[in-house]
Amino acid sequence: MTTREAAQALLEQLAGPAAVLRDDQWTAIEALVVGRRRALVVQRTGWGKSAVYFIAAKLLREAGRGPTVIVSPLLALMRNQVAAAERAGVHAATINSSNVADWDEINERVHRRELDVLLVSPERLNNPDFRDHVLPALAHDAGLVVVDEAHCVSDWGHDFRPDYRRIRTLVGELGTDVPVLATTATANDRVVDDVAAQLGVGGRDTLVLRGGLDRESLRLSVVKAGNPAQRAAWLAAHIDSLPGSGIVYTLTVAQAHDVASLLREQGHEVAAYTGATEAAEREQLEADLLANKVKALVATSALGMGFDKPDLGFVVHLGAPSSPIAYYQQVGRAGRATESAQVILLPGNEDQDVWRYFASVAFPSESMVRNVIGALDAERPQSTPALEPLVDLGRSRLEMVLKVLDVDGAVRRVKGGWVGTGAAWEYDEPRYRKLDEARKREQQAMLDYQATNGCRMAFLRSQLDDPSLTPGERCGRCDNCTGEHVSADVDSGTTEQTRQRLMRPGVEIAPRKQWPSGLAKLGVELSGKIADGPASGRAIGRLTDLGWGARLRRVLDEPDGEVTEDLVAAAVKVLASWDWAERPTAVMALDSDRHPLLISSLSRALARLGRLTDLGTLRYSPTRRAVTAANSAYRVAALDGAWTAPDRDLVASAGGPVLLVDDVADSGWTLTMAARVVRAAGAPDVLPFALASTS
Repeated sequence: MTTREAAQALLEQLAGPAAVLRDDQWTAIEALVVGRRRALVVQRTGWGKSAVYFIAAKLLREAGRGPTVIVSPLLALMRNQVAAAERAGVHAATINSSNVADWDEINERVHRRELDVLLVSPERLNNPDFRDHVLPALAHDAGLVVVDEAHCVSDWGHDFRPDYRRIRTLVGELGTDVPVLATTATANDRVVDDVAAQLGVGGRDTLVLRGGLDRESLRLSVVKAGNPAQRAAWLAAHIDSLPGSGIVYTLTVAQAHDVASLLREQGHEVAAYTGATEAAEREQLEADLLANKVKALVATSALGMGFDKPDLGFVVHLGAPSSPIAYYQQVGRAGRATESAQVILLPGNEDQDVWRYFASVAFPSESMVRNVIGALDAERPQSTPALEPLVDLGRSRLEMVLKVLDVDGAVRRVKGGWVGTGAAWEYDEPRYRKLDEARKREQQAMLDYQATNGCRMAFLRSQLDDPSLTPGERCGRCDNCTGEHVSADVDSGTTEQTRQRLMRPGVEIAPRKQWPSGLAKLGVELSGKIADGPASGRAIGRLTDLGWGARLRRVLDEPDGEVTEDLVAAAVKVLASWDWAERPTAVMALDSDRHPLLISSLSRALARLGRLTDLGTLRYSPTRRAVTAANSAYRVAALDGAWTAPDRDLVASAGGPVLLVDDVADSGWTLTMAARVVRAAGAPDVLPFALASTS
């Protein structure tokens, strides 16, 4: 049997007896197995990239080579690929955050050469034990190294991850005869060039296979259905008419839960799927969608790259992603093995607010980064939580900075945390400026996609520099090509019912229960559990809500003024449905630099309507410090001593819990620290209430 015949037989095990190995698939397999070359494959979703590396892995294993290492970014992708590998007799296992209990056993199987394929999350590459003990053996003995979703390697890719930058180190340590395969469906010319440089796969011996990105099954449409309530009503009215089962994407976690709840109330079988969903629940939700037990998963981008349901019938976006490349990646989940799949974008004016927020938490300034380097010791490891009180960065941004500095050689992750290396480090300001400029161009391109009268598929392909796209080419399937535009109309009664559901006020403000570590380093003697904080609180809505979000953002962006009747009415509804242990007897406003009149007038209105004692305003101390910190420890330190103690006799005269009123609950520390002041003045309990919550 020739190598190609063996590859064909393995493909039939993977994909069924009717599957036929494409010439370009064979070209890639031959380059890896026979030529031991390095290859970059840029092909559309559904082309069969995973078949290439599983077949190559098996053929190399049969030739006596070591196991294949696949660096793969998402758990959904890993689970699907392990199942696919087993169908072809490929023994595969995965090491990721959801199977910690299995790591030791899997490592032993690697050493015993019982595995053909090991799928590794990029985060594993920076785990000290894995990096120092498992990875060297794999790099020395690997039969093949695969970097899946390789656009993540690139600064210019839409899903750049610092951990992916370590792959270049891994590839550099491989033997010269170890083949390397990088694959992605979403790479324009700039990303292709950058990935080649990052992986070291450039040069005359590198094979680049780049195919056309047209997706013949996709029917692209844009429906401008109006405000959030109108768009949600449109979805509720049309979801049953969409083919098969599918995915409804939202831009935020809150929106995913809101929409899923709304659809379930109207009898639709849907579930929310976000980055906050527990790993076991995610796996079950994926299985339910694969088995068509649900009409849709209402998801954030957490359900994205690599989720493989060939007969996925539709993808709907409630809100536009910030990049046409990211959009192409997500809609590529649909129609991989069907003749037709519906792809519908329902954009909103508030989308750009979400884009701006995510852009605002990009890589921080040079001074902040140098604070991180300066806080590290060369000998004594420090954990990320221990570093937080020493630098003004939140946990997620601090971890990102540390990973980038690790790849750059300025810090090193070891057992117990991070240490400084003493190596010189330069802040690449031009690079970050170019990234910001590229991000803005992509955002404008996404707006242009919504407005174009041309072929929508051609537009997306052009954004990806599709080499097979010809001038003037049209797909003949999208709404602009066919002239068949999906109606945005929804029955006014349905829209009003949806609006009322979405505008039901009330979200919980969960109390902080533990003091951040390291406060003593900042001169604050607080630690352990919080014993004198507030009870569970409430807000009218989240700033990201489809219902109240736009209204609350508008109020908070406007000049300060008296609270409006609609907000008072909403507040009363929230208070009426609050299942508190003891009803408040008094109300107090928090002092504010931005909205003093808004907050105080709301507090007075609640005192009048609820017949509560009006305790006035908890005033700032003249010596308070400005709260500009991003992380918890710095915020607590800045808020310590921020208020003047209220009159104890006045607080005691209320004889019960105090409703503490603020404009926005974000980190929860302002309400926590203020509640301690009110309780120290004699209040038996404090019930926080805010107009808006950020989470």
